[in-house]
Amino acid sequence: MLLSAVIITCNEQDNIARCLSALRSVADDIVVVDSLSQDDTCKIASSFDKVRVFSQKWLGYAGQKNYANTLAKYDTILSIDADEVLSKELAESIKQLKEKEDNPLQTYELARLTNYCGHWIKHCGWYPDKKIRIFNRTTAQWQGEFVHETLSLPENAEVTLLKGDLLHYSYKNTSDHIARLNKYSSLSAQEAHKKGKKASLAKILLRPAWKFVRDYFFKAGIADGYAGFQVCSLSAIYTFWKYAKLRELNKCNKSSL
Repeated sequence: MLLSAVIITCNEQDNIARCLSALRSVADDIVVVDSLSQDDTCKIASSFDKVRVFSQKWLGYAGQKNYANTLAKYDTILSIDADEVLSKELAESIKQLKEKEDNPLQTYELARLTNYCGHWIKHCGWYPDKKIRIFNRTTAQWQGEFVHETLSLPENAEVTLLKGDLLHYSYKNTSDHIARLNKYSSLSAQEAHKKGKKASLAKILLRPAWKFVRDYFFKAGIADGYAGFQVCSLSAIYTFWKYAKLRELNKCNKSSL
């Protein structure tokens, strides 16, 4: 089996070299589709063997990934983000996988382990964060307009979890986390608004509180120390922002009628 690794980037100069270094031993082809970065992302990526860099104005998460898949040399795709790195165990699992014949209906899940401000988060509902990342582009396609893109698979697709972790270097500091939560809560609110969803006062009050209690106590975020407390607290804040922004969009829509 021959494997194409596909990455979409935008201003990822701090992450891309680490990602590509881990990919070189398993990928036969590496495609980087960059959405007009203002830093050295493309320069760094171009310095690696097997890497082909393309520029493409942002098409949305699903659109950008689907476009990138069309540029791959091989049908079997390893979809990975610039801030993710194959662990040694996962790289070995992929090497063993490549010895098999390609099956368009076979897909593979990877367990993602997140490094949050220098701490590995093993609870809070963050691990194992299973993601289907190896698939055949002839039978699978990304879907989703705003955020939380999902992979559309045929009903008879087979999903297997590979051994090893996909290491996710997510947030450098608290400010970085808050900035991203602000961005994604807006996108999630827009997506929910387009689907006609509502945000009652009860949801705004109760959903954030339940989010914290569930993640910190029932999903053992307390076991991750202060980092776990921060993750669960900010996740609750994200939930509040999402519903508050949705309520605001609903009111704006009513006032425009």
